[in-house]
Amino acid sequence: MSNELDTSHNSLRTLKNRVRELRTERGLSQGELAAAVDVSRQTINSIEQERYTPSLPLALSLARFFATTIEEMFDANH
Repeated sequence: MSNELDTSHNSLRTLKNRVRELRTERGLSQGELAAAVDVSRQTINSIEQERYTPSLPLALSLARFFATTIEEMFDANH
């Protein structure tokens, strides 16, 4: 049972996302996006590298910034 939980947790940590795609389409640097959503550039980098799953408030801020939905930005079923 512990392994099942670990596997589920690992899949959440590697949540597929479109942050880099949306950021580069708009010609923004990681620093510019970070400033717009009030986080560090390193946080944006970690999200784009799929090493960090953002909190719900941060995911919502990113979705609002890009005028899209959380579901369109992040995919747990990859």
